[in-house]
Amino acid sequence: MIGFQPYETFQLLIEAGGTDRTNTLLVAACDAYARRGRPTQAELEQFTILAQRLFPQASPAARAKAAATLGRSESLSAELETLVITHLGDDLADFLVAAPKLSEATMLKIVSAGDVAAAAALARRSDLTNVVLAKLFQLNSRKVYRALATNTSIVPRGPYLSALARSAQMDHQVAWSLAARDDFDCALLAPAFFDLNENDRIKVIRAFAHRATPPAPIKKTLEQLSVARGELTRALMKLFAENRRPEVTRLLHQITALDEVRCGQIAHDTSGAALFVVLRAFGCSAHDGLKVLIHATSHDEDRSGSLSVFSGLFETVGVDATAYLMSAWRGETNLLDLARPEYQPFTEPSRRTPRVAPERNQVVDQAIEALARIGAKRAG
Repeated sequence: MIGFQPYETFQLLIEAGGTDRTNTLLVAACDAYARRGRPTQAELEQFTILAQRLFPQASPAARAKAAATLGRSESLSAELETLVITHLGDDLADFLVAAPKLSEATMLKIVSAGDVAAAAALARRSDLTNVVLAKLFQLNSRKVYRALATNTSIVPRGPYLSALARSAQMDHQVAWSLAARDDFDCALLAPAFFDLNENDRIKVIRAFAHRATPPAPIKKTLEQLSVARGELTRALMKLFAENRRPEVTRLLHQITALDEVRCGQIAHDTSGAALFVVLRAFGCSAHDGLKVLIHATSHDEDRSGSLSVFSGLFETVGVDATAYLMSAWRGETNLLDLARPEYQPFTEPSRRTPRVAPERNQVVDQAIEALARIGAKRAG
């Protein structure tokens, strides 16, 4: 059989030899099978019978070694897959990720076993069937959802999209992984906004550009206060210039009805992303908003690039959209409504058409130059 002595000789060796002989035969047979390539049906059946006889009689160390060797084969039947996953021990997770192929029956057996580490490893595979995916998404495990969030072979739509979006609200690592994907609507990460890094916060804001949104519960409150927009921006400029961020926190708490902890996060966010949302929701234009952001953002490095980004966001992200984003921070919205056709972005950039750089805005340039002067004064 597959380069060894006849099968009957193996039988005699098993019956006449001890554990050491069985260990040697098991490892050698598994190595020969793994090297065989594609066996015939007769060879597969013969080896399966032999392996099922040898594995129970071998020592634990030999079983683990033989299972690891056998796991490299691309021609494993369901019975052989069962032998491998049963005896691999600590190497099971690596096998589940790297195995050339696994049958659906074996995958379902792993998921139903309740081994979270094994299920999380399985969730990283690119050949998961819909039946297996459905079972994985039903598991209440952070490890499994973190693996699913990084698996780019899973298209985030329908119930999978809903499950991933909900998980991102509870687990920042899931939110980080989803923000790094090009096929995930970052607008759905709004509740996890303050768990994201600066670049990913900008991704969330950009996801609301050129986009209609459902009515925001906070919108009426913002509209009533928008008449005092000039006083608000002047007050914020003064407080940020004097680094009185605790007072900014109290002011934001009074005018936004967000909880004080959230307002503290906004006031101390030196990237300016969270503050941009508030300013735009109150209807601030780039002219007024950038004046505040210049004083609020960090001056430890050149921020002219980020201010240019905010300038573009003032033009592309609507007031209603940022009001909706603020309502999401308060937990007042069902973000999955954004997946409906009427709330999709109005325009999608064409892959074939190169982006044309926007015309320079003189007001923005002056604001950026002002930031540079402020930075120079502080450095001096």
